[in-house]
Amino acid sequence: MEDFNWLQLLNPEFYILLEFGGIKIGLLVVLFIVFAETGLLAGFFLPGDSLLFLAGIYSESLMSQISLGNDFLNVTVFALLVTVMGILGNMAGYWFGARSGNYLYNQKDTFFFKKKYLYQSKEFFEKYGSRAIVFARFLPIVRTFAPVIAGIVSMDKKKFMFFNILGSFLWSFSMIFAGHYLHALFLDKFNIDLKHYIEYIVIGIVGFTTIPVLWKLFKKRVHLE
Repeated sequence: MEDFNWLQLLNPEFYILLEFGGIKIGLLVVLFIVFAETGLLAGFFLPGDSLLFLAGIYSESLMSQISLGNDFLNVTVFALLVTVMGILGNMAGYWFGARSGNYLYNQKDTFFFKKKYLYQSKEFFEKYGSRAIVFARFLPIVRTFAPVIAGIVSMDKKKFMFFNILGSFLWSFSMIFAGHYLHALFLDKFNIDLKHYIEYIVIGIVGFTTIPVLWKLFKKRVHLE
């Protein structure tokens, strides 16, 4: 840890390759981050989508200690573990929203909490209804507060769980399988190792997932002016 730089915390690869005492703990860290994004309301600065895509690329390393001896099974089990943590995180967010009521709307902004993100998520939830729980999984910031909003407005628990499970499943499997098999495809067909282009991949994914949110905010500001 002598060469540690705080900027590494913004790099998904840092979490994936993390070791403690010579033991790889990347898998545990990835699972914790997936839970924390919604369960601990810490999603606005954690590398969600890019983390899962890169985790798919590094899935062999992440699953090395509990390998099932089959590539497809390893990736599938890994995606299922991420799905479960995503579901639990959303459940924690929903519970917090149901318990807190309008408490969050009366809180001051901190580094870990921005009230504007709560309002943006509320607008998103009102626009898409129950489906927002699925869509939010693919949008930074919104996915952090969507389950909280669902709890605040007392969304039907059964309906919430259905969309929670569906959204977590689609998000986890699409991101992880895309990373894993695109890496294999590029390596096999073009002899290109995507691990050498991690920075570009992260920038591309962050841009792709945040542009819709930024565009919506831009249009809203223009409309108000």
